[in-house]
Amino acid sequence: MAKPKTLKLWADQDRHEGDRKRLFTAVSQAITAERVLYPGSFVDIAPSFVWPDVTYVDMDRRARSFFEDVEGVAEIIAKNDPATAGRLPTDGFSTKPVVSFIPGDYSQDLGLVEGSYDLLVSLYAGFISQHCTYYLRVGGMLLVNPSHGDAAMASIDSRYELRAVVESRPGQYRVRRDDLDTYLITKKPVEITIDLLQQSGRGVAYTKSPFAYMFERVA
Repeated sequence: MAKPKTLKLWADQDRHEGDRKRLFTAVSQAITAERVLYPGSFVDIAPSFVWPDVTYVDMDRRARSFFEDVEGVAEIIAKNDPATAGRLPTDGFSTKPVVSFIPGDYSQDLGLVEGSYDLLVSLYAGFISQHCTYYLRVGGMLLVNPSHGDAAMASIDSRYELRAVVESRPGQYRVRRDDLDTYLITKKPVEITIDLLQQSGRGVAYTKSPFAYMFERVA
């Protein structure tokens, strides 16, 4: 049975009930992925509602406490994905769904195999694409929102090409692949550089503002 602290942390994370589940469901319907890496996840366990193998990374001690409650996390997943019911792990997460947690700084070596993930998630957690791209396989996807400038960082990274955008309308998400040349156009003339983004620590103002972008790793 989940610990009260675990349930409270999830309730606080899921304050817009089901929002992240709807986001990741929309993404999962648009791409093929099995293994997902989510640096800076805090306690957002929603990717495990739709993908079978997710690795979470965060430095926050509350996140560590959350993921240490193995049965509690499995209970939350089962509640949101009935297909997982009856598969509660008895020895860590050795049975499906596979949920792994690394309590550390994603800018440091995580001890993961390079090119072993199909999807890299970067939401509100800094320049994840700079530090974690090499864990993503060529042909894999980066899901990144504009917060903290990581979408802009990916847009100037030669390893990535824009393949889709994720639009949000009152709690619903839709992945679009059309008219991609009309996105990532700055409102004001500006040369986007790594130094500029690192110094500002925030996103770039574009003429269009989708919730997130989906880049394919091409190199």
